[in-house]
Amino acid sequence: MIAERCLGTEQSEIRKIFNMATENSINLGIGEPDFDTPKHIVEAAKMALDAGKTHYVPNAGILELTSAISEKLKKDNNLDVSQKNIVTTCGASEALMLSLFTLVNKGEEVLIPDPGFVSYKGLTELCEGKMVPIDLDDKFRIDLESVKNSISEKTKCIVLNSPSNPTGSVMTKEEIKGICEIADEKNICVISDEIYEKIIYGKKHYSAMEFTDNCILINGFSKAYSMTGWRVGYLAVNENFDNKYQILKNMMKIHQYGFACATSFAQFGAVEALNGDQNCVSEMLAEFERRRNLIYSGMKEIFSVQKPEGAFYIFPDVSEYGNGMDVATKLIQNGILCVPGSAFGKNGENSVRFSYATKYEDIERALEIMKNVLL
Repeated sequence: MIAERCLGTEQSEIRKIFNMATENSINLGIGEPDFDTPKHIVEAAKMALDAGKTHYVPNAGILELTSAISEKLKKDNNLDVSQKNIVTTCGASEALMLSLFTLVNKGEEVLIPDPGFVSYKGLTELCEGKMVPIDLDDKFRIDLESVKNSISEKTKCIVLNSPSNPTGSVMTKEEIKGICEIADEKNICVISDEIYEKIIYGKKHYSAMEFTDNCILINGFSKAYSMTGWRVGYLAVNENFDNKYQILKNMMKIHQYGFACATSFAQFGAVEALNGDQNCVSEMLAEFERRRNLIYSGMKEIFSVQKPEGAFYIFPDVSEYGNGMDVATKLIQNGILCVPGSAFGKNGENSVRFSYATKYEDIERALEIMKNVLL
C-alpha cells in the first residue's frame, strides 16, 4: 500500500529526540535559535498582513525578495546572480529537495559528508538516488583524495555544508576550491548548503559558487535571523551553469505542483531581514560565541572534542563512555536532550551532537549534570 521510496527511509532521529522532550528537559538537541525573531522583521510581516498581502504570489517569490537576495549575494559573496536565477522556497529544506529531485535519477549517486545533516541522506533516498558517504578526518575536514575515490560514473552531485551541521567545522577556501575543481573535472554538480553562513567565529565564509559554474547555492533565514517557523529559504543557480534554464524550469515544476509559493507575508518579513538593521545578527552571533566558549570549555573536561568554528553545534567523541547512542540515551534519561551521532552517518557512531542554541544558564546546568552522570 505504501510506496517503497517512503518505506526505505527512516524518520529523522532528531525528530524522535524532539518528541522525547519533557517540560523539565534541558534541550541541547534541536538546531533552532532560542531568540525571538527580531522585532523589525515581525513588524514588516504585520504590515504586509494589514495591507492584505495574504494571496498567492509569483511561484519564484516576490520581486522585492528575489531582488534583495540578488543584492545580498553580490554584497556578501561577490556573486552576480540575477533575479531570474533565484527561487524562493519554503525553507532551505525545500531548496535542497528541489535540487536533488531535479538532478538525481534513480540509482544515481550523491556524495555526502559523513557525518552530515540528516536530510541529505533522507532526501537522496526519497528521490531514489544512492547516498555515498565521504569520510572526514579527525578534525572533520573533507579529504580530497576521499572525494576522488568516491566518484563513479553514476555520481551526479556532491553536497557541501559549511559551517557544518553537525560538526561545527568551517571549510577553508583551499578545501572548497579543491573540491570544486574535482567536481568540474568530473562534470558533477556542487550543491552548497550555506544556511549557517552568518554564524561563524573568527573565520571567513567562502561559497562554492565562487569556484565553480556548476553550483546550486542554498540558503535561508531560519538560522541567521531566528526565523525557523517562517519557512522562507532560497536557491540560486549559477549564471553559467550547464543547462541552467532546463534545471530552473524543472525545479519550478516541482515547486509549483508541490508548494505553489512560500508564504506571502513571510516573504515581506524576509525582505526586511536582508534590507533592515543587521545588528540583530551580530548580537545573536556574539551570544552564540559566548555559549560556544562555555560548552567547549566544559566538554574538554569530559570528552575528546574539537572546538566548533561555526553554526551552534558541538560534536564530541564520547567513546570513552560507550557509543553515541548509549551516551545519548543515558543523558536523555537524566534530563539532557541530545542527538546520537549515528543519526548523521556511520562515522558519527561514537559521537553525540549537542546544540548550544539555548540559554547560557541551561548549558551550565547541563555540563554539571554530564559531569555527575559520566565522570
